Amino acid sequence: MAETWNKKEREKKKKQQKKEKAEKKQERKDNEKPKSMDDMLAYVDENGNLSATPPDPRKMKKIRAEDIEIGVPKQEAVDPADLIRTGTVTFFNESKGYGFIKDLVTQESVFVHVNGLREAVRENSKVIFEVEMGPKGANAVNVKLAP
Repeated sequence: MAETWNKKEREKKKKQQKKEKAEKKQERKDNEKPKSMDDMLAYVDENGNLSATPPDPRKMKKIRAEDIEIGVPKQEAVDPADLIRTGTVTFFNESKGYGFIKDLVTQESVFVHVNGLREAVRENSKVIFEVEMGPKGANAVNVKLAP
């Protein structure tokens, strides 16, 4: 089959582009100068941005390794007396075995499971309980009826 004029033109154009690309590559290779170590260094300024100039030593801050916290920050030990609270049972589903206690001091709702009960409780019962942090938040444990 004979080649059409359009096909010849496309092939000619492709060859020309390949040739130009090879010339540019050779030109970059010829003009490339060897990089020194100073050209490859990058510095971080006081704002955390990369720069080619070294930072000003007068602006440098000393940081102690003990001040760096990775992960969860250290928490102070909690007094066990602060964990004992009083509250009112606002909801308790006996068939499912869970409910909620409203703390009288903080007015927050605390989850309670039947495993955390020492005595049977009902809605509107006054109770004394301890707070324990679980994976989903505060849980009431050692729940007993208030005298």
